[in-house]
Amino acid sequence: MNILLLGDLLGRVGREAALKHIPELRAALKLDFVAVNAENASHGFGLGPDMADALFKAGADVITLGNHAWDRKEIIPYIASQPRLLRPLNFPPGTPGQGACVVALPDGRKVLVAQAMGRLFMDPLDCPFRGTDELLSRHKLGVTVQAILLDIHAEASSEKMAYAHAFDGRVSSVTGTHTHIPTADHQVLPGGTAYASDLGMCGDYDSVIGMNKAPALGRFIRKLPGDKLSPAEGPATLCGAFVQTDDATGLAKRIAPVRLGGRLAQAMPAL
Repeated sequence: MNILLLGDLLGRVGREAALKHIPELRAALKLDFVAVNAENASHGFGLGPDMADALFKAGADVITLGNHAWDRKEIIPYIASQPRLLRPLNFPPGTPGQGACVVALPDGRKVLVAQAMGRLFMDPLDCPFRGTDELLSRHKLGVTVQAILLDIHAEASSEKMAYAHAFDGRVSSVTGTHTHIPTADHQVLPGGTAYASDLGMCGDYDSVIGMNKAPALGRFIRKLPGDKLSPAEGPATLCGAFVQTDDATGLAKRIAPVRLGGRLAQAMPAL
């Protein structure tokens, strides 16, 4: 199975990069499945229902959110009716939406996607390890589903790495989102799970993690709130990872970075 995982879409330029490149990449990489993190797609904060619809139409199979899940209140009734839009699974019981879904491909193969949110330097949610373990007790990689993709939305790379090692061999991939900086540690772990600490963002890298520089610098230098943060709107780099899995086991055969457009060095995996 050929899978594309895209990091946090940041504002209009991030959305437009994804809408442009997803159809092209589906053809070029012979993709079977695409998952996108879009919690920053609406002016840097949250996701609008119309934006989610556009991403699904462009070829995203699943969209994940994160700590900005509820910044656009219109998403609350939408997420209740759209099972392929996920918020972290370790939100308290009764929170709208769900943290995991199984998607059946046209050829009958099934993909389980789940998102958990870290707790270091983040909101104090339920344990992501315990919640994910409970989910995986109901699904068997290579038996009930042909791929399992975990999005760990977390600040600390140590927590992301620990999370990946905890589930190595039980899932196809663990990839991090939230920090907006693509890491260079793409690897297949000893148990066969593809891993990268952070997919990076789809947005303008002439910025402070996607936001215009001047207001962000003011907050650091003067320690005053200053102007409201807003997304930088220069040319975007589409950032993510390409994962290839083995259908018999569901484990990863390879993981490679994907970077297109904008300021960062380009990376396009060869088939």
